[in-house]
Amino acid sequence: MKQKAFIFDLDGVIVDTARYHYLAWQKIANRLGINFTHQHNELLKGVSRGRSLDIILGIGQVEASQEDKDAWLKEKNEDYLNSIAHMASDEILDGVMPVLEWLKERNQLIALGSASKNARPILEKVGIIDYFDAIVDGNDVTNAKPDPEVFVRAAELLGKPATESIVFEDSMAGIHAANIAGMVSVGIGDREVLQDAHHSFGSFAEINIHFLEILVNS
Repeated sequence: MKQKAFIFDLDGVIVDTARYHYLAWQKIANRLGINFTHQHNELLKGVSRGRSLDIILGIGQVEASQEDKDAWLKEKNEDYLNSIAHMASDEILDGVMPVLEWLKERNQLIALGSASKNARPILEKVGIIDYFDAIVDGNDVTNAKPDPEVFVRAAELLGKPATESIVFEDSMAGIHAANIAGMVSVGIGDREVLQDAHHSFGSFAEINIHFLEILVNS
């Protein structure tokens, strides 16, 4: 069996922390009089914290000083950290563990490629950090998705070229980043939103062993 690099996004792929991000951003948006919806939140998936705030301010046509932005970014992160403080293994999304276990048992290489700056503590809280051979998160990169930097670095740490790398993503920005890097993109979530992915599934629960074997051997 060939050995490939399997790179996972975190939020919305392994764990559903997206809702915690949404609630934290919504709190700030409400205070600024901005109607921030779930549809708007789709624009923030895979995007850095600073860029996310700029998008929200743009939705409400609100101008702000850098001092205000810094304060809101700090507040948002504190709210988010409070929300995830009590995360446990039951927050891992359905179907993720069988895939991780199948890959590990077959000596496949596994990495995390996430914009989150809290990726490591989240993986520790849900008890799966040892499954990952490499972790690249928002603390390790300067360019946010759709720039492919986070996935390129993950592949490099695993010692594999882009052509032997597979990315699991739930965001348009992440799918585009994987495609730009020349990697195989697998969308997890709304197929209409993720229509540019090479493969797409509603959730990991829909992924079967046959598909994983195809990814490894192709």
